[in-house]
Amino acid sequence: MQVQCPTCKKSLEWDEANPYRPFCCKRCQLIDLGAWANEEYRVPAENADPSDLDQGGHRPDNED
Repeated sequence: MQVQCPTCKKSLEWDEANPYRPFCCKRCQLIDLGAWANEEYRVPAENADPSDLDQGGHRPDNED
């Protein structure tokens, strides 16, 4: 199966012989890791409702 390297977009074979999958090489893998470390990528999240947040560890289903 052919895939594109997420970093350089080079086409490569998805093969167990490539230890850097889904990247084409170690360099592209490290570039991607650096982008995560620099917080260039973010996972989208919804704003939390303050009433949904844990307030001091008391859980309503554990009432005494």
